[in-house]
Amino acid sequence: MQENNRTAVSEFFLLGFQVSKNLKFSLFSLLLLVYCVTICGNFLIITLVYINKTLHTPMYFFISQLSVSDILLTTDIAPNMFHILLNNRGTITFIGCITQFYFFSAAEIFECLLLTVMSYDRYVAICNPLHYISIMTSTLCVKFVALFWLLSFFTASTDIFTLSSFEFCGPNIIDHFFCDLVPLQEMSCSDTFPIKVQTYLQSIPLLIIPSIIIVISYVHIVRIILRIPSNMSRQKAFSTCSSHLIVVFIFYWTIFSVYVIPTKSNTSDVNKITSLLYTVFTPLVNPIIYSFRNKDIKKAVQETIKKYL
Repeated sequence: MQENNRTAVSEFFLLGFQVSKNLKFSLFSLLLLVYCVTICGNFLIITLVYINKTLHTPMYFFISQLSVSDILLTTDIAPNMFHILLNNRGTITFIGCITQFYFFSAAEIFECLLLTVMSYDRYVAICNPLHYISIMTSTLCVKFVALFWLLSFFTASTDIFTLSSFEFCGPNIIDHFFCDLVPLQEMSCSDTFPIKVQTYLQSIPLLIIPSIIIVISYVHIVRIILRIPSNMSRQKAFSTCSSHLIVVFIFYWTIFSVYVIPTKSNTSDVNKITSLLYTVFTPLVNPIIYSFRNKDIKKAVQETIKKYL
């Protein structure tokens, strides 16, 4: 590498999943199927929200943006992961590693922020329905999303700038299937205290505060729903929030366990499985639990099929 990068390592070896030959092809087939379904499902959501006027609402606009983030995240991780899995290991250049982490970090930050505003959207819809249209305007939703994308890429840029100043003088073996922050910190022979402090400081506005907002929003939502006299209306209100809560729980649990409160007892295999949840399987689950269980989406699919076929 050039001297201004201050690193003697020009590439990294990613070990990926060290499994037997039979299990390797089974795991590859499963993950490839998950990736294909993820891409198709999220593209379908984006297309349906774009072409169907009945889905031009804040909730579905946010869901379509979540699909964009999921496509970015899984496409950033999956192709190289397949190569590593088939070959039992793989190499990635220093620039390629930093670039992969950059888009991964931006997608994760955006999803944190988007899940927060989606919980606020549900709060306004259930707790203040008469003013929902005047509060959650299309202009406000677009501003939210644009701000979140800008903030995500800017924050990821600061992480990349800090990582690029580190010295990696060997060994250059990463026991993971992608370039994540924790293994890069462990490999660096520089003082990693600045990036650790930066990570914890960033977690306050980007992770801690959003999680608090989500909890407060759902405390008020549950309080309002329990006051609804009709069981049918109460179940309908709960069903609109349950999908979001499931995704929030999976996403925030994995993020907190890996980045905020990592434990020394976690092995590399545990960290890999945990990482698979939010990089591969969560982007698959999101369109299913958010949309395909939704009557509006099913109706939009039927109308689209009738219109074009």
